[in-house]
Amino acid sequence: MGTKLLVTDLVAKKAANEKITMLTAYDASFATMLDQAGVDILLVGDSLGMVLLGYESTVPVTMAEMLHHARAVRRGVKRAVLVGDMPFLSYQVDVVSAIRNAGRFMKEAGCDAVKLEGGLEVCDTVRALVRAGIPVMGHIGLTPQTAGQLGGFKVQGNDLASARKLLEAARALALAGAWAVVLECVPDELARVITAKIAIPTIGIGAGPGCDGQVLVTHDLVGLFEKFVPRFVKQYANLAPRIREAVAGFVAEVHSGAFPDAAHSFPARPDLRELLHDKDA
Repeated sequence: MGTKLLVTDLVAKKAANEKITMLTAYDASFATMLDQAGVDILLVGDSLGMVLLGYESTVPVTMAEMLHHARAVRRGVKRAVLVGDMPFLSYQVDVVSAIRNAGRFMKEAGCDAVKLEGGLEVCDTVRALVRAGIPVMGHIGLTPQTAGQLGGFKVQGNDLASARKLLEAARALALAGAWAVVLECVPDELARVITAKIAIPTIGIGAGPGCDGQVLVTHDLVGLFEKFVPRFVKQYANLAPRIREAVAGFVAEVHSGAFPDAAHSFPARPDLRELLHDKDA
């Protein structure tokens, strides 16, 4: 299983030019499998709203829902760094509520760090969280919680002005004390430049190979989320059709009487059998 990773271990990976892996997890069983497979960071992402809860976006996800799933994931993690995704309006209202909510991820769910979306506008919050002893991962580029303001789910930083703004945001987050930053849906060359110009790790999703690490939504990676497949997703398995096939087999065998058979039943002991078939009993 290996020694429990710390945030400082992941920062050191950048200096050593070692790649970092990050995947989402929402329950103990998946967390255990990902942890045992050697994933460095498990993110309890607010993507659970769309992947598990059926919401149309991440915006409706609540702190209660995030903490419920983070506690479950914590039970399955031995090695990886566990990051809790701060949901919409859990950190934007004021610094006090941001510290309180981030602290709940640490105290109640056992997270090692939190992640929040935004650039220059959240740097004061990042500084306050870090002062409170809470490690913070940033997230810039396409920020799903505010995708409507960005013109929808599309590549960000595709012109010189917006590219400079993203580089400025990454630098500001690093200076504010963030230990890593997610770059989502930005041109690969821009991501490479940002990665070279800041001392903290960059974790890319749709940001090309030049980042210090990569993250995907696990349900995308294994083909369990079928509403849409983003361009940046590589499916390493396609489990949804196999699950439907397995369930259809179960339904058919129950209807036909083929399941359960003797191999999947518990025979009665001989004395009980005699008693059950004794007409005088």
